[in-house]
Amino acid sequence: MSDNKEKTFMTSLKDMLRNTFTGKDNQTLDLGRLLWAKGVFVYFGLTVYDLYNNGKFDAMDWATGLGIVLAAGGAALAMKAKTEPEQPPAPKK
Repeated sequence: MSDNKEKTFMTSLKDMLRNTFTGKDNQTLDLGRLLWAKGVFVYFGLTVYDLYNNGKFDAMDWATGLGIVLAAGGAALAMKAKTEPEQPPAPKK
């Protein structure tokens, strides 16, 4: 990969992460979004741990559990939506 493409990729990755884990203003870190992502990663980690110990996998139970984790995170973000920091107004010229 050339330097220019690599810089573009890293910039877009940084922007994506900032937009994912910050509030509406894209500056303030959002604890709810960070904890939601952490919960999803923990869910995947516990899945791997359980597969290693038991060797059994039920796709329906797994998908139901993941749906609950995702729905709980979405509900938490919806409950606090009114407390999100707003984008500051543009300066007058």
